[in-house]
Amino acid sequence: MRLPIMRILILILIAISIASCANRGTPTGGEKDILPPEITKSVPANFSTNFKGDEIRIYFNEYIKIKDLRKQLIVSPPMDTEPLVTPMSGASDYITIKIVDTLEANTTYAFNFGESIVDNNEENPYPYYRYVFSTGNIIDSLSVKGYVVDALKEEPDTFISVMLYEVDSTYTDSIIYKQKPRYITNTLDSLTSFNIENIKAGTYKLIALKDKNSNYMFNQKNDKIGFKEDFITVPTDDSYKLTLFNEKVNYKAVKPSQDGETRIIFPYEGDYESMRIEVLGDTPEAYKTRIVKDPKTDTLYYWYKPKFEIDTTFFLVKNDKQIDTFKHRFRTIKGDSLSIKPSIQGTLHFNEDFTIEANIPLAKIDTTKIKIIDKDSLAVPLKVEYDSIFNRYKFPIDKQEGQKYNFTMLPGTFTDFYDNINKDTLTYSIRTKMKSEYGKIRVNIRNAKFPLILQLVNEKDEVMYERYTTDSPVVDFTDLVPRKYKLRAIFDTNENGKYDTGNFLLGIQPERVSYSEPIEEVRSNFDFIEEFTLLD
Repeated sequence: MRLPIMRILILILIAISIASCANRGTPTGGEKDILPPEITKSVPANFSTNFKGDEIRIYFNEYIKIKDLRKQLIVSPPMDTEPLVTPMSGASDYITIKIVDTLEANTTYAFNFGESIVDNNEENPYPYYRYVFSTGNIIDSLSVKGYVVDALKEEPDTFISVMLYEVDSTYTDSIIYKQKPRYITNTLDSLTSFNIENIKAGTYKLIALKDKNSNYMFNQKNDKIGFKEDFITVPTDDSYKLTLFNEKVNYKAVKPSQDGETRIIFPYEGDYESMRIEVLGDTPEAYKTRIVKDPKTDTLYYWYKPKFEIDTTFFLVKNDKQIDTFKHRFRTIKGDSLSIKPSIQGTLHFNEDFTIEANIPLAKIDTTKIKIIDKDSLAVPLKVEYDSIFNRYKFPIDKQEGQKYNFTMLPGTFTDFYDNINKDTLTYSIRTKMKSEYGKIRVNIRNAKFPLILQLVNEKDEVMYERYTTDSPVVDFTDLVPRKYKLRAIFDTNENGKYDTGNFLLGIQPERVSYSEPIEEVRSNFDFIEEFTLLD
């Protein structure tokens, strides 16, 4: 029996209404939480005096977690044994700080959490929370403020440690290599300024470190350093500028090792130019050596002939100030065959020269077996320059725009240290672009103090082009590859034509560097004029 049509329509309307009500009541999750967690209490209370315990608890109004604690947490003064902070993983509505180290008497301690405390859901940070207590009757309340710059880079690194060493009867400059500072803070990841708080009155040495090992002690090889030349006295209203720089690493010879059939590597630190390597004892008859520097690493390759018939010998490694003796055991390693390759392929820019490199020291070149012709099959005059320390032959031809140069090097062109020759004909083809494919910048220097080194650097602060001026305030950069550059000036104080860094123990600051305002991106076939005003 069929239901009346009206009854069917009523049932359909009821079903639609129920579905609509169900959809209207579906949860949406609410608005996104953008509020940071709040502290409800601390036990003991923040800024407590006469602290005697070994545990602190900080309670929050919601579940929180710890993020990047090792990078963010700064304890001042630093503790020899780091405190245990929980939870290290997971979430909780409180933080526990377990103090493992023995606390000093009458000392104010500060735990700077940075932005490591975040809520569990949205990771909204509790900004720059500090927990402070004193083991004595008072909380030290003085402070030292300032800012950090980089000697060469336009912007300094992040997470710079800024430290105060107390100047007392035990203070020496070498303390920065051996002991942790009295007070410390951090510039974190978005600031260049610093403020060391809760300091007691006194005299201090102010230091900044890009502390790779996070041990609050200076490692010359790995860390950048900045310092105030004179001691500072607290209290003070001064704001201090600290310039970070990489020191020139002190010379050090490192134990050599066999690297090829007749090749030994001699690693080193610092300056290699005055290094001398000698065999201590007898050598084979007609013994000869060659030394080549690795272009990227602090390594010298020591090539020798003929082979030693003994298992072990001793080497003296000297420079102007010291002598090191190393025992070396020879190993049997398969020898290399001569391999030659160009350092540039394809396009040759006008500030470059075509260069040949080899894996074995080259001893001789036969220029009669080299021919260079251009795209019109015309011979190009040949010039050759040899760099023995990097084992490179350079061919500084007179480059013309829009040209193609074909290099042909017949068998026997190159003879290496072991009298091997290139057995095949080597052919290379390179081209030059039109001058209109490059850009040009004329720099008008205002308030110049000569001599100056002008540099165009890329986004990584790597030098792409450089000019030196001793008297002219107008400097031209021509034949520039189109791209974005930054312009900087180096005040060449000692007039040696290169940038010189600083030295903490000698109290020397790095040579001053100034960046211009951002310059336009270099475009093809376009001349730019930049006004560069140097500040006093």
